[in-house]
Amino acid sequence: MNHLRFFAGFLLAAMLAITPLSAQADSKRSPEQLKASYAAHKSDFDYLLGDWEFTSESQDYGKFGGRWSAVRLETGQILDEYRVIGDHGETFYVTSTIRAYNTQADRWELIGMNAGGGLQDFGTAQRVNSEMHIEQKFGVAEGKPITLRIRYYNIQPDRFSWSADRSTDGGQTWVKDFQRIEAHRIGPSRELGALTPTKKP
Repeated sequence: MNHLRFFAGFLLAAMLAITPLSAQADSKRSPEQLKASYAAHKSDFDYLLGDWEFTSESQDYGKFGGRWSAVRLETGQILDEYRVIGDHGETFYVTSTIRAYNTQADRWELIGMNAGGGLQDFGTAQRVNSEMHIEQKFGVAEGKPITLRIRYYNIQPDRFSWSADRSTDGGQTWVKDFQRIEAHRIGPSRELGALTPTKKP
C-alpha cells in the first residue's frame, strides 16, 4: 500500500507541474460557479471505482481479457490500472491513468502512463447524459501517436460497456469500433485516503 501511495502522490505532483497556466488565467468563472461545477461532476467516474474483470476484442489483437482496478484519492482524483492478462496470469500489457476534474475548463483531464512513456498521453472527458465520452492520445512518446474516441455506456453497478473508434491521422479519419470491452465487477468501490500523515509519529 505504501508504494501505491507514493506512486499516486508522485503522479499528482507531476500533473500539477504540467497544468497549463493559461487555463487558469483565462477563466472568468466565479468561485461559486467553480464550486458548483466541481460538485456537479466530482462523481462522474465513481462507476469505475473498484475491481473489474473484462473481456475485449480489438481489430488489431483479436480477443483477450484482463483486470481493471480504480481508486479515488482523498483529493478527488481517480487513479486506475488496466492490465491485459494471459491464461496463466502473465501480463501482456499494463497502463495506468490519472483522471482529474478541471473546474476552470469544465472538463475531466486524463494522463495515461506506461513504462518509459512519460506523461504524454493526454486526453479530455465529458459526461454526456448517462455516458462518459473521452478523446485521448496514446503512443505519443514512441512517435507513433493514435487517437481514441472512447465511449463508456450501459453503465450499471456491476458492469459497463466500452467502445473506441481509432484515428492514426490526427482525427481526419476514424476506424469505428476499433476495440470493445465488457467489464464485470469483482470487487467493491475503493478509496486510497490521505497520502501524507497528519499526526506526528
